[in-house]
Amino acid sequence: MKNIGIWMDKEKAFIIDIKENDEDMTTIFSEIEDYRIHGGSGTRFKGGPQDVVQDSKYLEREKHQFKAYFKKIIPYIENADSIVIYGPAEAGEKFNKELEENYKEIGKKVKAVLKADSMTENQTKALIRDYFKNYKPRMV
Repeated sequence: MKNIGIWMDKEKAFIIDIKENDEDMTTIFSEIEDYRIHGGSGTRFKGGPQDVVQDSKYLEREKHQFKAYFKKIIPYIENADSIVIYGPAEAGEKFNKELEENYKEIGKKVKAVLKADSMTENQTKALIRDYFKNYKPRMV
């Protein structure tokens, strides 16, 4: 049985392949831009020219960057029997939604999407190892 745990946020993903007495860890970086909206008054005078901020342009670019990030993770998890996803923000939930919509076979293997704060590599390995040690598959 191949169990894989993923801890992910917007910057990187730790993919941990749990084995009998060991685990392999791979780190994948997202390359998602961290943008700040620059806009507002173009001058220090009240009523001066205003810059128009195009939020939708940034959000659309970020959406495409998330899809590219998720696509880089897929080859590492496609042979898994069980997958658990951890993370501090919405990245794990977005990844699970992407799996359910566009990678249905892999999406069926996701057992849980759980919140977890930032951790060291060893803490992440221990968290995922403990999850699968206590995980009892349901018989259907």
